[in-house]
Amino acid sequence: MHIITKSVTVKLFSLCKQRIATRTMVVSTQFLINDSTYSFLKDLGLKETNLGVFDGTWKGSGQVIQSICPSNGKVIAEVKQGNVSDYQSCVEVSKFAWSIWAELPAPRRGEIVRQIGDALRNKLVPLGKLVSIEMGKILPEGIGEVQEYIDICDYAVGLSRTLAGAIYPSERPGHVLLEKWNPLGVVGVISAFNFPIAVYGWNSAIAMVCGDTVLWKGAETTPLVSIATTKIVADVLEKNNLPGAVAALCCGGADIGKAMAADEKIKLLSFTGSTHIGQQVGVEVQKRFGKHLLELGGNNAIIVADDADLNMVVQAALFACVGTAGQRCTTTRRLILHKKVLDKPGFFVEPTIVSGLKHDNPLVHNECFAPIVYVLKAESVQEAISWNNEVPQGLSSSIFTQSIENIFEWIGPKGSDCGIVNVNIPTSGAEIGGAFGGEKATGGGRESGSDAWKQYMRRSTITINHSKELPLAQGIKFE
Repeated sequence: MHIITKSVTVKLFSLCKQRIATRTMVVSTQFLINDSTYSFLKDLGLKETNLGVFDGTWKGSGQVIQSICPSNGKVIAEVKQGNVSDYQSCVEVSKFAWSIWAELPAPRRGEIVRQIGDALRNKLVPLGKLVSIEMGKILPEGIGEVQEYIDICDYAVGLSRTLAGAIYPSERPGHVLLEKWNPLGVVGVISAFNFPIAVYGWNSAIAMVCGDTVLWKGAETTPLVSIATTKIVADVLEKNNLPGAVAALCCGGADIGKAMAADEKIKLLSFTGSTHIGQQVGVEVQKRFGKHLLELGGNNAIIVADDADLNMVVQAALFACVGTAGQRCTTTRRLILHKKVLDKPGFFVEPTIVSGLKHDNPLVHNECFAPIVYVLKAESVQEAISWNNEVPQGLSSSIFTQSIENIFEWIGPKGSDCGIVNVNIPTSGAEIGGAFGGEKATGGGRESGSDAWKQYMRRSTITINHSKELPLAQGIKFE
């Protein structure tokens, strides 16, 4: 067992920052796209230099950047990014495309999304490989992420035939009171590097069946994934004689993100990233009374009760702590172990285990986006729950126990204060049919599957007078 004590934690955090910074400093003259080992890149329509802006036409007026493979430090290919002028063009064209897209019947929009899902199926493995070499996650996770987009497309197709309204009893004679949901307009999506496809897919598939157009800004470190994915979607739109700007793309830096947050033409802005930046985005969008969907940080804990199945705990905690190199918002950051099970034997991936810190240490309360887990010893499940809840974040949480009493305490009003509460499964991952998001500094997130579409639409209350009278019903004031 490799233990990192309090005396070296500061150095560890410094090392993490240095390794992240190193990726952007690597320079190579050999492009992987020209290596026969990576021939799948050209199968995805990528070139040595790729245009990073799409609004029906591929272009780019910003700086040229190199996409680096984090596993070997070599250049995959180059991307000519967009600038603010390119962004402004994208949002205007996307707004125009909305006037065409929103008029299509919802089931017809669902059919287009179904075709997008099928197109992604045809590129599942090469696109998954691209995610792996550009983001750095292992190949099964890269392929799994593309599969998640496909699954969401399937889910959205069903939603396209079930977008509901309501009829309420009117207290005025000869009147009908309706609730109707209409598309918002242009939806902006700013996604993070760790899930360069799935987050976009979740937003775009549902927003599109709702009648919204989507403008995407992917992470600066994974632009090729954004470009390859947009090419697949754009091809489906073109085959159906629809505007490409229904799914627009503007690769770029923070200036593009700032423009999206301040732009009144972006009716909903979905942002995935750190709590610090997410707070700034939320404030900027709120200044213009816009809508935002924030998926921010997590500081997730697994509580291990004294009656837990330790074999199950070890298997679950392994991937939950180090899967995706610890760079998931749902990664387990804290293992809160009952004192009776703290000294179980075993081998651990180094350098992921940190001990010797108190439960309320500032480092423990901070989300470090790396495969680091803090081990804490609790006297009881009740104490462990209080430690779970004391951090600023509130995304995902788990308990391992065989006790029904512990389970109901964990899911009860004084239990976990996270948006995702698990029992005998790890903190990482979630199903597309359920809500994905959290409380407190996690910023909210996506609603459950049955209600997710409501985030991408606006609700109107409609009163229809089908009589020839204008009755003044009791209790209603006409002002």
